[in-house]
Amino acid sequence: MKLLEGKTAIITGASRGIGKAIALKFAQEGCNVAFTDLFEDENMKATENELKALGVNAKGYASDASKLDDTERVVAQIVDDFGRIDVLVNNAGITKDTLLMRMTEDQWDAVINVNLKSVFNFTKAAQKTMLKQRSGSIINMSSVVGVSGNAGQANYSASKAGIIGFTKSVARELGSRGIRSNAIAPGFIITEMTAKIPEDARKAWEASIPLKRGGTPEEVAGVATFLASDLSSYVSGQVIQVCGAMNT
Repeated sequence: MKLLEGKTAIITGASRGIGKAIALKFAQEGCNVAFTDLFEDENMKATENELKALGVNAKGYASDASKLDDTERVVAQIVDDFGRIDVLVNNAGITKDTLLMRMTEDQWDAVINVNLKSVFNFTKAAQKTMLKQRSGSIINMSSVVGVSGNAGQANYSASKAGIIGFTKSVARELGSRGIRSNAIAPGFIITEMTAKIPEDARKAWEASIPLKRGGTPEEVAGVATFLASDLSSYVSGQVIQVCGAMNT
């Protein structure tokens, strides 16, 4: 028996990176996957085909996660197409890093809207179905910088810290209906984004991590699979840092 057999998940921002790794791991464990990204492009189609090849139902949806009306439209379509929502992974996110003195209002607003407001939007839209089912697992992607802060990332850190507060509040609010809410806080994960960091800076960062390496998207996906499955049936309101002991 696969860990997520018969379940249906929504994963936002899943055409690439950590979101795609989570989608693939869920599909390997028997989960049907509805995933979103901002545009319907080659990456979305390729991800959809990879998921279907694993023998599950899968479909990509173009969605602006920062807009509530668009989110409600997409979630309603997903419920029509899949019939239920067992797992919601709020993964969509962007960065616009710069020192506070140089940060524009647009840079602040864009990061807060995509990273934090999207979590409100999708949770609000998906909870209706979960409440009817009296079950569900909500998994929100935070970050170690949401726990400890980071210079040059005031907007990103604030958005990821906000996700932690939201996660804990939802766990208390929806727990009586059998709905769990947890956050994952990745550390230095090797993705297309971090691959752009100069090699000397990357090596210095890795040297500061007790496990002496960056993490992989698949290692984050493993924790997400645990939280999506019944193995974590009594885990709610928690923040799990996936950081190689970088943040303790």
